[in-house]
Parts: sequence; structure tokens; C-alpha cells
Amino acid sequence: MQDVKALIDKLDKENALSLDEWEELIRGRCDQVAEYAAEIARQRSKEIFGNRIYTRGLIEISNYCKNNCYYCGIRRDNRQVERYRLSREDILSCADIGEELGFRTFVLQGGEDAYYTDQVMCDLIREIKERHPNCAITLSLGERSEESYRLMREAGADRYLLRHETADKDHYKSLHPQEMDFDHRIQCLYTLKDLGYQVGCGFMVGSRGQTPHTLAKDMVFIQNLQPAMVGIGPFVPHHETPLKDQAQGTVEETLYLISLLRLLQPKLLLPATTALGTIDPRGREKGILAGANVVMPNLSPISVRKQYELYDNKICTGDEAAECRHCLGNRMQSIGYELVVDRGDAPV
Repeated sequence: MQDVKALIDKLDKENALSLDEWEELIRGRCDQVAEYAAEIARQRSKEIFGNRIYTRGLIEISNYCKNNCYYCGIRRDNRQVERYRLSREDILSCADIGEELGFRTFVLQGGEDAYYTDQVMCDLIREIKERHPNCAITLSLGERSEESYRLMREAGADRYLLRHETADKDHYKSLHPQEMDFDHRIQCLYTLKDLGYQVGCGFMVGSRGQTPHTLAKDMVFIQNLQPAMVGIGPFVPHHETPLKDQAQGTVEETLYLISLLRLLQPKLLLPATTALGTIDPRGREKGILAGANVVMPNLSPISVRKQYELYDNKICTGDEAAECRHCLGNRMQSIGYELVVDRGDAPV
């Protein structure tokens, strides 16, 4: 255990480890080691962000998707999903409500849906920016061309979230159909960074075929990419996917990795994800206490939330946006933190 704690101290001091060191650190998790890492991670987070927790207003614009990822509930071949697209007016209304409730970042998230062309997205981005000039726009729309990313950036998009899912090519192939290309996904992240987006990546904890070695590769990839944000959450199976019988990821491993990410990049924007809250009633609070500093309440219309089911038993599908934010505010206060009205840009 002392060797593992020494690696945590090294990570805290140098903000980098070798692949072998990462693997040893990940393999060495136990309750005492995890609490040691969480204690330092909390301290580093508070040094930079105080007790301030940033909010992102999530607007799930479409559950159509051309892809067939083996783990995802809105995959193309799931015929049981009731598909929807939010209209321009719906999306603008969500943003209007969101700013009134204190949100200063809107996350437009959806499957890879060809309906949302560059023109549709750029017009929408410009209108949101016009109505809400003090707010940031984050996009999470999957893999697109460099030209598409450039046009949306020029229209006013500030950030882009694209989970890399895994930094191991063989592991990636075990989670995705043949037509999806690992190298292209990774290149998209570097392209987004080159275009000036605040970039977010991430992965599922406990996905099929994941090992301490593949997780170590994830950490080295993040170490090299230096993203503004990393979103990780436990793998939660969906009953209409090929991985429906796969065991879900654990809270304990997810929290440990959140702590290690905080030590790797102390200024990182690090969400306590909805998936964490889905498998543990206090999962998001535990995420904050492990070093996270972002929560993402849902601004989508209640009428469509159950259709945007990436995994089973997703929480907060029936709460009004105001209720959701109020509930999260109370949850954060219960552990000594506060939700703030702030864009929550990545510290330079």
C-alpha cells in the first residue's frame, strides 16, 4: 500500500505518470488508498475552485443516431425507442428557461443525427448567443468533419464534449461496430482542440473488456491531450443492447478514477455524472467529495427525457428543470458545497 500511496504523492507533485505507473496505481486501489487519493483530490479542487460547483444545463436535442455502439440505448438498431427531435423553438425555450434558473452553460447533446446540418446548428448557436450573450454553449454531437467543427466554432460554440470511450484500439473495437474508426475519433478531439474549443473527453468505467492496462492508457491519453474537461461514469447496461447482460461498473472504481484525474489535472472540469447518481442515490455527492466540481441537471422537456435513455434506470427523467436544480442545490449544500451562477470556464 505504501508503494501505491507513493505513486499518488508523485502524481500530485508532478501531474504525470508513466503507463506502468498508472497501471500499478489503478491495480492498487483499496479502501484506504482510495480515501487517501480522495482527500488530496478534494484539497486540490478546493484550492482552485473553493466550494463552488458549476452547473451545465443539459438539452438532449435528438435521440436519432446513425451509429450502432454496442452499449448505447439509442443505437441505430434499437427498434423499441420512440425517436424524437426537438424543434428550434423547443431548444430556444429550454435555453430561455435555463438562464432564468441560473444556468450559464447549455449543453446541446444528441445522437449523430444528419438532420442537424451545419446550417441548422450554426443558425441555432447564433440565436442562442444573441438571446443569452453571457452564456456558454457546449456541443456534444459526436464525430463531424473538421469543416463542421470550424463553422460551429465560428458561429459561437465554446466547448465540445466527445468521449473517446477508450484509448485502446482493440478495446474500442470490442465496443463498436466495424464501421466506427478509433483513429478518427481520437483525431476529432485533437482537431477540436486546434480549433480553439474547450474540449472534453471521457470514458465509461467497467465497460466490457476494460482492464487496469486499458485504463492506464486512458490516463496517459488524457495526460497528453490536456483536455478542459473529462466526463467519466460507471458503465450501466441497457436492456435493448448487445451488452445488456454485462455487469455494471462500480461506484468505488469510478470515484477512485475521479480522484486520480483531479491529481493529474488540478484545474480540470470534472463532472459528477448522472450515471453515478443512477447506481448510487448519493453518487453525485460522493463524486464531488472525490474531487469532481461540475453537475449537469437536465433542461430537456419532460415529455422526451425517457426517450433519451442511453442506459437503464436513468434518474431525473420526471423532474421539472427548476425542481432538478433545486434538488441538486440542496444536495450540494448537504456536503458543504454550493451551486454557482457562472459560465464555469476552464481555468487557464
